[in-house]
Amino acid sequence: MSTPLLIVLIGFIIFLGHYLAQLFQRTRVPDVVGLLVVGMLLGPVFHLIDPAAFGRAGRVFTNLVLVFILFESGLEVRFEQLRSALRGTISLTTINFVVTTLVVAALAQWLTDLDFLSSVILGSILGGTSSAVVTTLARQVNILPQTATTLVMESAFSDVYTLAIPIALISFYAGASFNVATLLSQLLVALVGAVLAGVGSGYLWLVLLNRVPTLLKTRFSTPAFAFILYGLVELLQFSGPIAVLFFGIAVGNLPLLRRGWLQRVLPARPAELTTVEKDFFAEIVFLLRTFFFVYVGLSIVLDDGYLIALGVGMAVVLFVVRIPVVLAAADRDTPQFDMAMMSIMIPKGLGAAVLATLPAQRGLPGGGTIQTITFAVIVATTVLSTALFFLLEKRRILRFYQLFFGTHRPLDAESATSSEVA
Repeated sequence: MSTPLLIVLIGFIIFLGHYLAQLFQRTRVPDVVGLLVVGMLLGPVFHLIDPAAFGRAGRVFTNLVLVFILFESGLEVRFEQLRSALRGTISLTTINFVVTTLVVAALAQWLTDLDFLSSVILGSILGGTSSAVVTTLARQVNILPQTATTLVMESAFSDVYTLAIPIALISFYAGASFNVATLLSQLLVALVGAVLAGVGSGYLWLVLLNRVPTLLKTRFSTPAFAFILYGLVELLQFSGPIAVLFFGIAVGNLPLLRRGWLQRVLPARPAELTTVEKDFFAEIVFLLRTFFFVYVGLSIVLDDGYLIALGVGMAVVLFVVRIPVVLAAADRDTPQFDMAMMSIMIPKGLGAAVLATLPAQRGLPGGGTIQTITFAVIVATTVLSTALFFLLEKRRILRFYQLFFGTHRPLDAESATSSEVA
């Protein structure tokens, strides 16, 4: 594609993103599906754009989107929400990862020629959720703040599992050493280190804003600091997404930080992000998110009918097993509607797609099979999540989920009112 046509296409995609966002406001059909379809038409269907042409720039772009989305999401999280959601987040993330890994590995062993370790690698690659998709959907529906916080944090925390464990298993398969105790200690260190780095950087940045007033005049200084934080934390082998998420939480909770013992170490009148800056971040996130989902559609590789069908079938099974996972991890006082929303939030993202290419690159047997199944599951879970989101928000399938979550409290008054309006 020539440069002028590419520039025209970029402008078209931006207009399309705004149109789909307005369409969502009227019809409640998520814009994610439309953007994915556009990407697939441009890439694997008509081959107008080859994602390989982006090279390393594509990987940088996805990380850039992740930094912006997680930081902006963190700004909306309050400490009381975080405190109530943290325990549920850890249990939901862990149980979901273990169950997903075991279910996918069992299906792969039964229905493909993958060996046991390759099947476990496939399951661990698909054990997390996509931060970009989850944060987009969770903020567009009327659920409790702590529920939305749990879902956003799960998508970030799952990166610790889905990055460390598949890479460790692939290295073991390739002949490197593998130790369970070492792996568990690395996971704990990566998690704790990322949280401390994020919160500490939030405090440091607030101090810098007071010491260097010119920083307040630039809207890109805070995102630039988030980029530096993400890169440094990744270089230290910690979780960059978690660090950026907690950096956003720390910055967004500035008024609360001035209470208690922190009042003695924070500046007397610390600078705060203005409404204009937060709106600016929201616009940047919208723009990047639009291109992100088109890029995901571009990156899909579907070259084997049987494996594609198997991947779609695995996706359906994962939605079914997610129900008992949510039952086991969620609090008893979580409303039925929130429980149902938690049950459909399992889209797989570009991180899984990147990891799926590693077995083939390392020469592992079954690497092509792992890659094809993973891409099929990514598309299927993303489309199903958005479709179920639409149906559930319209209360079309709520009765089905109430069969499983009947012991939890029903819709609250606000949700019931919005349901009647819809």
